[in-house]
Amino acid sequence: MTAKIYRPAKTAMQSGKAKTHLWVLEHEMEKPKVIDPLFGYTGSADMKQQVKLTFETQELAEAYAKRHGIAYRVIQPKEATRKAVSYTDNFRYTRTQPWTH
Repeated sequence: MTAKIYRPAKTAMQSGKAKTHLWVLEHEMEKPKVIDPLFGYTGSADMKQQVKLTFETQELAEAYAKRHGIAYRVIQPKEATRKAVSYTDNFRYTRTQPWTH
């Protein structure tokens, strides 16, 4: 049984950074998912797949995994690069490309 520890990125529906400062410990799949032949639902007998634990820091998540004997791997977050964009640059006289709608 292995787990991954990561800090989630913001979703496409978020403009802010809510819930991106917490670290998540999530168990990886032990058994493959099975498709029900009658209804076509996808299911699994792996109950640990449904559990996501959140921690304030990476060290707390690692300590929990060590204390409970869970093998884990840490996925380091990639920091977003912010590009300074000015709205007025769209209408600049010295613009190299013509502005289009």
